Amino acid sequence: MAAVGLLAAVTFCATGCSSDAGGGSGSDKIAGAGSAEGGSSSPSASASHPAEKNAPSFDLPSDLKIDVESKATGDATKDAILRDAAYSAQANIEAFAQGESQAVNLNRYFAGDALTYWVKQVADFKKSGLTLTGYYRYYDFKVTDVANGKTAAVSYCEDQSKGFSKRVKTGKVLRTSPSDKSYVLYTLQASKDQAGDWQVTRQSWKKGDATCVQG
Repeated sequence: MAAVGLLAAVTFCATGCSSDAGGGSGSDKIAGAGSAEGGSSSPSASASHPAEKNAPSFDLPSDLKIDVESKATGDATKDAILRDAAYSAQANIEAFAQGESQAVNLNRYFAGDALTYWVKQVADFKKSGLTLTGYYRYYDFKVTDVANGKTAAVSYCEDQSKGFSKRVKTGKVLRTSPSDKSYVLYTLQASKDQAGDWQVTRQSWKKGDATCVQG
């Protein structure tokens, strides 16, 4: 959860387009980061992914909500992969909101090139004086491939139309108008670690993908 880095206008590449060129790839901005100031935080919604044994706990500010819509497939391996893919998306948002590049959940659900990439992006985001606010929704989770029960390919969509960056010092929200580019298709590669978690190792994204656009 997806890259050109931080730009002067506070646009940030955590979502975008193009193919995977390492840990992450894409274009414009992090989930919801905007460039026009004003307004208050978006309507709230609650996270929907069910808690399980050893499930992570996410510490989000009161004005930041995440909603995960993921259905069980009936296949134990695929369901575990989808569960952890959803956790990785939440861990990514949590790290940016906290400004913590060494966040426990980020390190739990990302590894390799993907972890290296996000650690730097979170640090840069914090240096810019930003945090996140609003509402992020994740849906249409799919396992597209599983190899030997150890590696997998996954895709899912993100709705960032009501998610924004916010200046930490002033509390001003950096708003953008919703558009097709507010909907992002993520594709990722994941590997199962020794603890049994599926960690994202590579990630790419495409903004405005027709399979994700709604409304």
